[in-house]
Amino acid sequence: MLRKKIHNHLLECAEALKIKVNPHFSLEIPNNVNHGDYSTNIAMLSAKLNKKKPRVLADKIAKYLNKNKDYKSVTVAGPGFINFKLTHRIFYEGLQFINKKKKSFGMSNYGEKQKVLIEFVSANPTGPLNIVSARAAAYGDTLSKVLDFVGFNSFKEFYVNDFGNQVDILAESLEIRYRELHGDVVIEFPPEAYHGEYLIDLAVQLNTIEGTKLLHISEKDRLERMKNFALEELHNMQVASLEKFGVIFDNWMSEKKLRKEGAIEETLSYLAEADCTFEKDDAVWFYSSRFGDEKDRVLMKADGNTTYFVPDIAYHITKYQRGFKYLIDVLGPDHHGYVPRLRSALTALKYDNSKLEVVYLQHINLFNEGEIVKMSKRAGKIVTMDELIDDVGKDAARFFFIDRKPSAHLNFDLELARKKSSENPVFYIQYAHARINSVLKKARKAKISLKDYDVKDLSRLSKNSEILIIKKMLEFPTLLETIADSREPHHLATYAFELAGMFHKYYAKYHIINPRFKTMSQSRIYLIKSVKYALANCLHLMGISAPDKMVSLKPEDNEKDSANI
Repeated sequence: MLRKKIHNHLLECAEALKIKVNPHFSLEIPNNVNHGDYSTNIAMLSAKLNKKKPRVLADKIAKYLNKNKDYKSVTVAGPGFINFKLTHRIFYEGLQFINKKKKSFGMSNYGEKQKVLIEFVSANPTGPLNIVSARAAAYGDTLSKVLDFVGFNSFKEFYVNDFGNQVDILAESLEIRYRELHGDVVIEFPPEAYHGEYLIDLAVQLNTIEGTKLLHISEKDRLERMKNFALEELHNMQVASLEKFGVIFDNWMSEKKLRKEGAIEETLSYLAEADCTFEKDDAVWFYSSRFGDEKDRVLMKADGNTTYFVPDIAYHITKYQRGFKYLIDVLGPDHHGYVPRLRSALTALKYDNSKLEVVYLQHINLFNEGEIVKMSKRAGKIVTMDELIDDVGKDAARFFFIDRKPSAHLNFDLELARKKSSENPVFYIQYAHARINSVLKKARKAKISLKDYDVKDLSRLSKNSEILIIKKMLEFPTLLETIADSREPHHLATYAFELAGMFHKYYAKYHIINPRFKTMSQSRIYLIKSVKYALANCLHLMGISAPDKMVSLKPEDNEKDSANI
């Protein structure tokens, strides 16, 4: 918000002074607060365009902007950095803007309603969702919320890989468990089968419905019935788990449905018509090496079955056909080799593969009491999304997944996530929101309200910590646009934690409610209400609750408040 204001002032200055501007100049908050509120390198980047030394150009810009009443001072430092110190009036205007916008603070039309498809989770329908899926769910859903908040039109999609070898193995695994209920003893469970206890539960459900009927039909029909039953039940299980996690998809795209609609044959036909396929060893190949891939890829094997590559191409073609401006695939770290071949196919078919963005979520290490939790999906040793939510709660789970950069490995500390104290970052943020609500409640009891408050009295908010809090809040709209562009929602978690910390320190240092100093109390109430709006918006975008009341287990966390706030 403030950045945009200064940015516009710089462009207005350049136009007035007939200065050519390098559009890639930056506007940053200096690490040293003595250097000012903001700093820009516009003079250094634009010096050559204007055939002037950076320092000379910077002096010219600074002299012009010093006439603007929004700035206490505009100074030049080093080789040509321009530093800005803003007047408090600008901060007070920003504070009024936040109080006016409330729940819509940070909302904008930045995305201009551009359509964005985010495909995430897309776990195989062969078992319950695990913590890897939980990280993808938290990431994709938060990014979608941010995109919508700043004016994009996002669409959340889950691709269901419900065809092929893995679902055949699922049916065979269920048949074993079903036969066990009817007296068949499996001496050695096949290693390639799915071993999870959920299959025993599915077998019991199936037996309740069918009894012994399935034992008296052909093996082919029996396995088909079991496959369809398992896929439907596991799909319902995954939908329920995601809803429990606060994630609702706009669409579930089925591979099986794509095949029924003839998308696979169409894709093979498109590639052949583009003259980029060839036959070798009785198989059909794609000349992917011509379009950026490291080697050519098999499309159809000698037995007539297509490889998984073909339905993936077909699915992505539908993404383009549906008219999205941006396509975001959220994948695991083991998919790096898969993307070049997909891009090569899109290029061969004349699709703009620059529209396709891929976000790789790195591995998760789950720790409990300092020990790593070992997991194996096929062996049935997994921590499911439901188990994680039941253990640490939805809010903590979502925050811990969002808090790390997508490309960074995540060490999830269960012990920390369970804590109801300021050691737990999500508790710390939520506690700030609840604490503000408690203070506002006390203000009402003291009959101190903002009904008769004159915003001219915001000048009483002159403490350095007060100005820094306002400045931090006014960075929020720009932060959201940055997150939308970078696809990195972890910045939202960092921001919320920092703002909460600034409030907690302020609260510990200053009395907010003092009936003897009504105007000062009103000014500080005005300030913390803005903090409440900003924190609530952060938590909402992360899919985390913003409680009005919490209980701390540590007396020192309560400071001047009662245990219940």
